Amino acid sequence: MVSAPASGQGKTTVTAALARFYRLKGKRVRVFKIGPDFLDPMVLERASGAPVYQLDLWMGGEEHCRELLYKAAVDADIILVEGVMGLYDGTPSSADLAQCFGIPVLVVVDGSAMAQTFGAIAHGLATYQTGIPFAGVLANRVGSASHTILLKNSLPPALHWFGALPRDASLTLPERHLGLVQAGEVEDMEARLSCAVQAIEPVTDGMVSPVNFIAPLNRESLPQHLAGVRIAVARDAAFSFIYAANLDTLQRMGAELVFFSPLEDSLLPIADSLYLPGGYPELHLQRLSDNTSMRDAIRAHHAKDLPIVAECGGMLVLLDQLAGHDGVSFPLWGLLQGEAALQKRFVNLGLHSVHLPEGHFRGHSFHHARMKTNMTNEIQSVAQRSQGHAEPVFRKGRLHATFVHLYFPSNALGTAQMFSVSKI
Repeated sequence: MVSAPASGQGKTTVTAALARFYRLKGKRVRVFKIGPDFLDPMVLERASGAPVYQLDLWMGGEEHCRELLYKAAVDADIILVEGVMGLYDGTPSSADLAQCFGIPVLVVVDGSAMAQTFGAIAHGLATYQTGIPFAGVLANRVGSASHTILLKNSLPPALHWFGALPRDASLTLPERHLGLVQAGEVEDMEARLSCAVQAIEPVTDGMVSPVNFIAPLNRESLPQHLAGVRIAVARDAAFSFIYAANLDTLQRMGAELVFFSPLEDSLLPIADSLYLPGGYPELHLQRLSDNTSMRDAIRAHHAKDLPIVAECGGMLVLLDQLAGHDGVSFPLWGLLQGEAALQKRFVNLGLHSVHLPEGHFRGHSFHHARMKTNMTNEIQSVAQRSQGHAEPVFRKGRLHATFVHLYFPSNALGTAQMFSVSKI
């Protein structure tokens, strides 16, 4: 597990560098990301060449995480897990997951603005909670050879020093609101990964250690409630926040998935149900607004009383209007009454549970959009953070729309009911 004392320390860069390094060595690499995240996994998938799944003890549960790790261990030589925020942040935390499954923790610490305090931070992380399999520490963004020695000598004797990575702009991944820029949009991503591999190679000695993963207790095949159901999934630069586990859940229940682009396509593929995930529609407002044939196709789908599941950005495009960060508003698809505008800061962020007619789900919300509508909603999510607030859930016929990104494995049967044309 690659963790850190906080966000912004370089976890994703280090994890991606290790994934690409071992892949180039001919190893079969699988990478996981702790917690709800769509953007870091895009980089990690590019580096590893394999789909990246989430590990979240609250959102998916311990047995679900155990199943994912066990399946990966059957096929892979190397498993990497990128932590979320700081090692002990959140309930449950990255440390809790490491302890639960016995995963050794490599802590990455940005040493660019510190000296001996580096050792104090590393010592605190290693000892704050008992039972953490602490592997060692890696310094990031180090300025010179003498700075490296200073940081290394600050460590208590019991802590293992893996080495240091230099301060180098080519090792930094570009960011925008919500997090990293999507990997497919970074033109020099391969060059950045190559630089990261060169930087990481000298510090990989002794980094690999064996872990035994226990088989899940009850891995039952899911009932084929979606057999014969064709689900059209929006997927392009504007609609890309899709969990691999969500798609797996649909397919394991028999669904056939077909993908389309609301940016490029004029018509929907022939489908029984529609999935509009989140993403960055605010960066493509003119094109989405101009694609009136796609608007008409989606409205016609809804008029036939066919299922639509729309999450966050997928919901925003169904409104009458949406304004980007520049304040310029565009007319959109008008299936939901109201308008929204992007704010400079997060409007809501964190894990959520929600009780739907189909059952109890878990998921999360993270967005900059503030929405105004006269629509009524009888369902609201429950925020797990004390500072979080509930998200409304709108139902209009077979349309389910909310800011909450549902994690389908948290309720597979309920997911089938939402996407099924007939009653289950």
